[in-house]
Amino acid sequence: MSADTARPQVCPACDEPGFRVLFEVTDRLYRTTSERFRIIECKQCGLVRLDPWPSQAELRRYYPDEYWFEPAGTAADRLEEAWRRLVLTDHVEFVRGALQRAGGDGLVLDVGCGGGLFVRLLRERGIRAVGLDVSPRAAALAWRANAAPVICGTLRDVPLTEGSCAAVTMFHVLEHLEDPTEYLDVAYRLLRPDGRLIVQTPNVASWQFLLLGENWSGLDVPRHLINFRSSDLEYLLSCCGFEVTRRKFFSLRDNPAGMATSLAPWLDPMARRVRRESEGPRMRLFKDLLYLGLVVAVLPFTLLEAACRAGSTVMLEARKKK
Repeated sequence: MSADTARPQVCPACDEPGFRVLFEVTDRLYRTTSERFRIIECKQCGLVRLDPWPSQAELRRYYPDEYWFEPAGTAADRLEEAWRRLVLTDHVEFVRGALQRAGGDGLVLDVGCGGGLFVRLLRERGIRAVGLDVSPRAAALAWRANAAPVICGTLRDVPLTEGSCAAVTMFHVLEHLEDPTEYLDVAYRLLRPDGRLIVQTPNVASWQFLLLGENWSGLDVPRHLINFRSSDLEYLLSCCGFEVTRRKFFSLRDNPAGMATSLAPWLDPMARRVRRESEGPRMRLFKDLLYLGLVVAVLPFTLLEAACRAGSTVMLEARKKK
């Protein structure tokens, strides 16, 4: 259905039918479709969302087969793998801190784990971890490339018992869901009484969104259905029985790279793979190094916005309400 003719849904947060249109955009990054979608803002609560939401069949077309990083052994692959391991360090440390507050031991379930590198890094540090992803290809890649135990399926069908997890992590998951409360309710049941939920989403209250608008990579049209502010995310968690105990507005993996992708989407390494651009090994390595240089160049700005609690991502640690 065309974004120009589809009837918008009521706001999923407050049921308000009124909205204002912020932008009309298409898939700027992966170019899976030329259809244009609206980014709209609720007139009552200010929630920013995609309009219209694609059907499940349409969404499958917007997630290309090359959506996951799969190293092939080239110099560019080795560079990207080393970079990915480095920038995931702060994610690992965030989870380690949460586990210490949750009793220091127990199972970590990483929802939407992709190729399983994060699960691997946790296990390398002695943390019991298992991944979950809806993509059979991603799950197979996790087992093969990272020796990471990954379950293929959705969270509502995960074969884990109630209260079996010390922590559940959802990095860049909730913004993809029509009903985030469904996943949060399951996470609540899976967590033991002192367990921790860790979620991360793009932050639509960031300086990057204010400056870059429709070109901000955090919108990721049409894959992101809901665009959260930190206050939106905290309200959602509260409605699902959680209280937030820690907030982080900077991610070494996401904030600088996200701004670099916003400014030069044609340089983004994953986007180039997805678009199957014709480039030899030397050209690929050159573009990767150019992209890395841009990431480093924007690092000071992303640190400043995060220090002002306006970073382009927000990561929250939450526990069950007492």
